[in-house]
Amino acid sequence: MSTIHISAAPGDFADVVLMPGDPLRARYIAERFLEQPREVTAVRNMLGFTGTYQGQRISVMGHGMGIPSISIYATELIRNYGARVLIRVGSCGALRPEVDLKEVIVALAAGTDSRVNRHRFLEHDFPAVADFKLARRAVEIAERRGQPVRVGSVFSADLFYMPDVARLHETLVRMGMVAIEMEVAGLYGVAAELGARALALLAVADNLPKGTSLSSAERETSFNAMIGLALELAAEEAAAIAPPP
Repeated sequence: MSTIHISAAPGDFADVVLMPGDPLRARYIAERFLEQPREVTAVRNMLGFTGTYQGQRISVMGHGMGIPSISIYATELIRNYGARVLIRVGSCGALRPEVDLKEVIVALAAGTDSRVNRHRFLEHDFPAVADFKLARRAVEIAERRGQPVRVGSVFSADLFYMPDVARLHETLVRMGMVAIEMEVAGLYGVAAELGARALALLAVADNLPKGTSLSSAERETSFNAMIGLALELAAEEAAAIAPPP
């Protein structure tokens, strides 16, 4: 049955779901890359679609901005619709000048200033890490495609406009993080709590030390390299999950 945030019917979502933050990017992915895409939910204009890619049933669902928002949609997709693999396809800000715009980052782990995972983990520090098999397979697919990717840790911030941001960025760089965004730590926490598997692939939309960035229109439609990688990964995962004929 539907939830208060998702109006899809039982069975409308595939086992593997791509999750962009922007619902318009969800529509773009569905219409540009999926075969026979069908809109399955539009509550609050947070759009979700299901279609096929390389013969495998794949869904794509927007998750909004910030850890609270992605936590709602990830929880309901897993708990109410049986999703087993969630792949975030989002944007991020690079913390290092050598990381180029549109470069793809495989987020192995995520630190955060949010307390959501402490709530889950009895006030202890939770290691918000990607599913290793998904991360390894993503890198292997990228190598097969001849597509460079950067593998590393990111930081999931609660605030977009942060006080003392220069000090924070300096600390993140010193601790080896490559980018900052707003959702990955929450996604990895939900997946761990509910027994699903998750990975975030991030396209660089801003280079913070250089002060360069993509436009809003570019953020919506120019991440095709990341999307293509995510879809190949999703298709392989869907094929592995599917029962034998």
